[in-house]
Amino acid sequence: MAPDLSSHVHAATDAAPKPTSKPKQDEIDPAIDDVEAAGGAEGDGDGVNYLARAQWLRAAVLGANDGLVTVASLMIGVGAVNQARGAMLVAGLAGLVSGACSMAIGEFVSVYAQYDIEVAQMERERDNGEDGKKDNLPSPMMAAGASALAFAAGAALPLLAGGFVRTWAGRVVAVCVASSAGLAGFGVLGAYLGGASVVRSGARVLVGGWLAMATTYGVLRLFGMQSA
Repeated sequence: MAPDLSSHVHAATDAAPKPTSKPKQDEIDPAIDDVEAAGGAEGDGDGVNYLARAQWLRAAVLGANDGLVTVASLMIGVGAVNQARGAMLVAGLAGLVSGACSMAIGEFVSVYAQYDIEVAQMERERDNGEDGKKDNLPSPMMAAGASALAFAAGAALPLLAGGFVRTWAGRVVAVCVASSAGLAGFGVLGAYLGGASVVRSGARVLVGGWLAMATTYGVLRLFGMQSA
């Protein structure tokens, strides 16, 4: 072949477009996973971030549920050994006040410990030349107030429902009915706001509350029979 013809052939070959290689599957999968994870973080496509709700939802539902179960169990337990209306009312009121104070103090101490840890971390980052700035620091006072308020709101339901009924049987029935409705409502509300199963959550909270009230009644009833 002549030298000039060979050079033209090589030039044409080099100028021809080369086929693009397909990306490997292991290079595609991580990108797809990242996109799916980002979409899931937004709330499974419906624009609701349920993870962002988890912290305050847990505190609110847990506080209200604790208040309801504590006061209802106290009133039923005291009623097992003392059928006087005043005794059940005082027991319920004492449970409301002491429980709200206990929840507030416990939440204050817990959140303040978290606050101290985050502040110390910010100072270490600043010492290392980093930004060391955080916008949303936890508020111990707000957490304590919210926890106490949630407990008191839950505790008020059995207290108001049965504390002023004249007959002993009527008081017990009123406390049990109001507490059952409140427990089921708290469970359903928490599941709805958290995007979980409404039936399972409501049943779980309801059965747990019944178990606590029945245990308190049984133990104090047995204690009253032994001390009589």
